[in-house]
Amino acid sequence: MRVYVPLTLSGLAEAHRAGELGTGPLVAYAVTPALREWYLSDDIEELEYAALNRAALASLRLLAADPATARRRVVVAADVPDGAAAANPDRGLDPAALGEVRVAGPLPLAKAAAVHVDSADAEADVSAAAEALAAADGGDDDAQFVVDGAEDHELLWYATQELPNLV
Repeated sequence: MRVYVPLTLSGLAEAHRAGELGTGPLVAYAVTPALREWYLSDDIEELEYAALNRAALASLRLLAADPATARRRVVVAADVPDGAAAANPDRGLDPAALGEVRVAGPLPLAKAAAVHVDSADAEADVSAAAEALAAADGGDDDAQFVVDGAEDHELLWYATQELPNLV
């Protein structure tokens, strides 16, 4: 199963130093039954892209909680055994939890398939989105427009061999 783990650049640097993503359980995003139902597609590539975007939003939430970190969203794509990631059945249809899974135990960075990171061009929009996130969650349409502005930036794809240059 492919999972998408939201991080920040400082979190990615720590994972690179430690050789693993956290000690678990980790919050990640994947193609879950609820995500399939919400997205209304059978195309696995589209569904995985939707899971990646859910993880990018979670990365934005991490940025909002840590104003000192670099203003770039980071998502690590990793492959885990099917039983290693599970959705919370109590939150299955909660819009805030679509695609959310928990990955048991530490996730070795060697399991990473790729890393997705915002370009430098996105920093201003991502920074503004992180600042507007709380207001958007509260229903402010103008703030939601600002948050959506970050989503206009596609995350760049990096091979795992490029991690030392990213951190």
